[in-house]
Amino acid sequence: MPKPSAGLLMFRRRGGELEVLLAHPGGPLWARKDLGAWTIPKGELEAGEAPLAAACREFTEETGFLVAGPFIALTPIRQASGKVVHAWAFAGDCDPRGLRSNEFTMEWPPHSGQIAAFPEIDRAEFFSLAAANAKINPAQYALLTELERILNA
Repeated sequence: MPKPSAGLLMFRRRGGELEVLLAHPGGPLWARKDLGAWTIPKGELEAGEAPLAAACREFTEETGFLVAGPFIALTPIRQASGKVVHAWAFAGDCDPRGLRSNEFTMEWPPHSGQIAAFPEIDRAEFFSLAAANAKINPAQYALLTELERILNA
């Protein structure tokens, strides 16, 4: 069973339109993928870590941006891999060009014996909900619809 993850969905309003910040996974396996590849900044919980604390830590590690509540709890989702993702939304703003992500290492090219480092997130961008619906990992689509429902209530 995959370890649970936690993440944050930053949102803002621009010209009356709701926009959300999505992150594109880094590394060579994601380099040519776009539609359905973007995600909320998220990561695995550490032993004994509260999910909201993990979500805040992961957001900052993967983007370099600080977070502040209040946080809106969203219903956890299950991705195709079986991983459960706990998520919260929060109102915020940032310049995605200032992204500073932590890195991971992997053997690249495959079977070469060479280890290369890649950013966990190679870029971030604010999207309208319509655009975000096409860009986001399909399992995370429910997070967008729930946020929209909550904000319109």
